[in-house]
Amino acid sequence: MTQNAVQSFAADHEVELAIEGMTCASCANRIERKLNKLAGVQASVNYATEKAKVTYAADVEPETLVETVEAAGYQARLPQPQRLDVDGQASEGSDDERLNPVRALRQRLLISAVLTVPVIAMAMVPAWQFTYWQWLSLTLAAPVVVWAAWPFHRAAWVNLRHGAATMDTLISVGTLAALGWSLYALFFGTAGEPGMTHPFEFTVERTDGSGNIYLEAAAGVTTFILAGRYLEARSKRQAGAALRALLEVGAKEVTVLREGQETRIPVEELTVGDHFVVRPGEKIATDGTVLDGSSAVDASMVTGESMPVEVGPTSAVVGGTVNAGGRLVIEANRVGADTQLAQMARMVEDAQNGKAQAQRLADRISGVFVPIVIGLSVATFGFWLGSGVGAATAFTAAVAVLIIACPCALGLATPTALMVGTGRGAQLGILIKGPEVLESTTGIDTVVLDKTGTVTTGQMVLVDVVCDDGENADQVLGLAGALERASEHPIAQAIAAAAAEQTGTFRAVEGFANVQGLGVQGVILDGDTSHAVLVGRPQLLADWSQPLSPSLQEAYDRAATQGRTAIAVGWDGRARGVLVVADAIKPSSTEAIRQLRDLGLRPVLLTGDHRAVAASVAAEVGIDTEDVIAEVMPADKVEVIAQLQAEGRRVAMVGDGVNDAAALAQADLGLAMGTGTDAAIEASDLTLVRGDLRVAADAIRLSRRTLATIKGNLFWAFAYNVAALPLAAAGLLNPMLAGAAMALSSVFVVTNSLRLRRFQAAAG
Repeated sequence: MTQNAVQSFAADHEVELAIEGMTCASCANRIERKLNKLAGVQASVNYATEKAKVTYAADVEPETLVETVEAAGYQARLPQPQRLDVDGQASEGSDDERLNPVRALRQRLLISAVLTVPVIAMAMVPAWQFTYWQWLSLTLAAPVVVWAAWPFHRAAWVNLRHGAATMDTLISVGTLAALGWSLYALFFGTAGEPGMTHPFEFTVERTDGSGNIYLEAAAGVTTFILAGRYLEARSKRQAGAALRALLEVGAKEVTVLREGQETRIPVEELTVGDHFVVRPGEKIATDGTVLDGSSAVDASMVTGESMPVEVGPTSAVVGGTVNAGGRLVIEANRVGADTQLAQMARMVEDAQNGKAQAQRLADRISGVFVPIVIGLSVATFGFWLGSGVGAATAFTAAVAVLIIACPCALGLATPTALMVGTGRGAQLGILIKGPEVLESTTGIDTVVLDKTGTVTTGQMVLVDVVCDDGENADQVLGLAGALERASEHPIAQAIAAAAAEQTGTFRAVEGFANVQGLGVQGVILDGDTSHAVLVGRPQLLADWSQPLSPSLQEAYDRAATQGRTAIAVGWDGRARGVLVVADAIKPSSTEAIRQLRDLGLRPVLLTGDHRAVAASVAAEVGIDTEDVIAEVMPADKVEVIAQLQAEGRRVAMVGDGVNDAAALAQADLGLAMGTGTDAAIEASDLTLVRGDLRVAADAIRLSRRTLATIKGNLFWAFAYNVAALPLAAAGLLNPMLAGAAMALSSVFVVTNSLRLRRFQAAAG
């Protein structure tokens, strides 16, 4: 690391370390404790993202932090000064670092599975135990226990050096003990003799173990545990995807004005003060101020506001939003890491790193279980050796304790329930990212709902046509739709779509004109007659001496009070009607709110939209007025979530936009609509593919059911082994009885997990 980089860290007093070598949540706890013992250091280690966020005093060198982590038996790397380019591309080499561990684990699992299946089959089916089958079993099982299980052995050694024990310790000791005793029995006992078999019987008798091999137990446990670790690693691989997806929202190229000429350049070459052009339909490249032109900007992706924002000269615009109307010339005010989009990316990262670490149930139990088993094994050996039965018999009993305590079913407990639960969820349009998510659902008591795209469709639709006395609604909508069809404004498109659906055809338009900030006008041909039509704000009609009548003015004001947008329509010298446009509420949202309440959750509506709009939507779907929080920016959304958490609430967040990404990451449980943006989906814990809010309630119910199944599996996986430990310690456990008990516990765990396939969704 360069001296300049070190000085920059010292000035900021904060650094984020990339941690390698962690295998369970207890590893993260150990690293965190080691770092926090340093004077002037405060650290938080996140096992899921494999990062340590460290705040330190000026007299602490960053290299000291790295050395402390390495002294604990893990690897740590200081970040490069620029980890992500402005266009969202990760720095060179980061993709390989992220993907290779998963590929290596998958390769280890596949080879292990291919070698293990015949070993288990030969051991459990006496008819397949041909002459010298035991030596083929050794040939197949040895690479599994030594090579495939190497990550467990390495982790166990690290734990041993620090006086700790985890499931890695139990797996390593148990599999090596099984392999070691099998080698002894094959080379020095009677197990290697021609014609040796393991008969399928359930007799309980004391033996010296010289004819017993445990290769199927060693290879089977290794493969099952590897399967669970692979599923976990694959879900962790997505940890950094939220930031990449968020930055992908921005434009990749921009048209700049230089010496009067338009030039297309990559967005990272844009500098503060540059003037750039944004045509209709294009993304605004960076934060800036409009110099020329007027348009409607769709800012819902960033601000959450459903209504397009009218902009003109001197208006401020945000990078990542979409120009929905005319041509704009904008001066760049902020670029790169200073833009609002980049700041949102940093908020997502901070929120992810601040999440509570998910503690694996098996690791918590193993903190007590593993030392007890190892102590019991040593005590068993000492007892039988002292009783005079011989070293071979004493060692057999001690090894039996280790083998029966290394539960095959434990390796299946989490991955099978997770696979069945996530598979059933996928069928129902629910994508669960990993076991940490399941633990997050248990204590949830508050669900915060984004409005646009979550409770509502996020698209403007015509909701009402109000006519003046003597006017025909079809004619009002038909003439307005014919004129608005020529406009690119989202509200105009909503009116045109409604007119097309109702009338089927459009009349011809002549002399179409867009009156800046007020509306549109033109002449519409209707058979042998023609009408001079005005559609827009009341001021546009008033300028042509067509004021709204009292009844139309009342309808216009009522729409504004309800948070809706009203458009006045007039022709041939008189105002004829008012069209009301709004962000449509999804038909299922009211039922979804009821289902969430039935789960014991308090719904809160959180939106960047206007307060009147939010209150109207909340009243329609059944959310209490005091639970409506409106007109908030993305940073405020994160603060609202954090405030609820500070009050002791466990918060779930449901959203779909870029503006929701940081809040989804901050929440205890993030649920993203699959119809939303990639940034929101990647920052969430659960993805609701269908865009139906009722699926959120189904997702929480399925997650809770899956977690309960995992807990039940873990209980029985340990219960079988705990029940068999006294038999093993008494020297009364033969290989087939041990294998049958292991098989029975595994079958139970798998069968229990398969019950999740019967989960039924409440959503229609």
